[in-house]
Amino acid sequence: MGRWSRWEYLREIYARYLKASRKEKTRILTEFCEVAGYNRKYALRLLNGERPKRVPTTKRKRRRKYSLRMVELLRVIWDAANYPWSVRLKALVPLWLPWVRKHAELSPRVERELLAISPRQIDRVLAPYRKQVQRRLYGRTKPGTLLKHQIPIKAERWETTEPGFGEIDLVSHSGDRADGEFINSLTFTDIHSTWTENRAVMGKGQTFVREALDDIRNKLPFAMRGIDSDNGSEFINHHLTAYCEAHKIAFTRSRPYKKDDNAHVEQKNWTHVRKLFGYLRYDSEQALREMNDLYRGDLRLFQNLFLTSVRLVAKKRIGSRLRRSYDAAKTPLDRLLASPGRHDLKLSALRALRERLDPFVLSARIDKRLRGIHALSNARYNPPVQERAS
Repeated sequence: MGRWSRWEYLREIYARYLKASRKEKTRILTEFCEVAGYNRKYALRLLNGERPKRVPTTKRKRRRKYSLRMVELLRVIWDAANYPWSVRLKALVPLWLPWVRKHAELSPRVERELLAISPRQIDRVLAPYRKQVQRRLYGRTKPGTLLKHQIPIKAERWETTEPGFGEIDLVSHSGDRADGEFINSLTFTDIHSTWTENRAVMGKGQTFVREALDDIRNKLPFAMRGIDSDNGSEFINHHLTAYCEAHKIAFTRSRPYKKDDNAHVEQKNWTHVRKLFGYLRYDSEQALREMNDLYRGDLRLFQNLFLTSVRLVAKKRIGSRLRRSYDAAKTPLDRLLASPGRHDLKLSALRALRERLDPFVLSARIDKRLRGIHALSNARYNPPVQERAS
């Protein structure tokens, strides 16, 4: 029975119900519940309430504001950019627009719609395509005691206005078991610009970690001034301490069991490593080479030159709640270019390179490389399919 029919039926029995005896009211109420399918308490409220004046009108449907062509192009950009948050997607659309014109027909109306759509409306129009993925996070870090009390703890929020100070961490690619030797990804995230570099290392050897960090330092478009790590023995050791002293790099560590102290790099561990390589086990030399080729090449350029990110600028406590303020979404390269005194040759070369590179071609190339790396995983120790999706 439809909504209109139930309302008309209510109007017909309403006057008769008010004049009926107690016994007759019980019979009418029972009949009304059976016909309309209402709960008895709800039906009583309707019959004892105000007289229904008219059949309720149906809710007027919202007129479509954005064309289907615009939604399709927005979905293509969203997919190629690895599904960024709506605020980040809104910020990267103008940067990607010249390359959209090369790959698809773009009318002036669709272009205006792409530039005018708000983050809230992006969430609405992309809702049918969005799939929620439950994140399964775990770690394999063992605390290190060597030099632990000689390396200062940094727990407060980073207050830096120049690039060079960042957080480092390791992400394990061990599959569903931690025995034997397997690949780990070393992540460095610059606090000021959100520039991120990754390297793959076999195991957690102190020498390998130091060599990977040195490779990252030489590839950065700015000088490495400070690093902050967790308390794992792969970082808290004489090798890394001596390296930082030799290159005048400030070395601090987080509090034990306080992952929020390294929130910047923990977030990049998810977006720059785990979302790409999943929870599979990689333990071969070929996988190590392929991952490092990707980290040093296309992936590094794609994430730092074309993908936008937001940065926490202030935290304010209001009663029991903590209100966070973020800056406008920008690419790491744009933040470096906006930094005072940072217009050096490396940044100029990167800006010229971004003007030549096609982000859609980069994205397709990265996807192809990732499929090849996934095929190199150790199937014996990979988690079951249902666990990977959870």
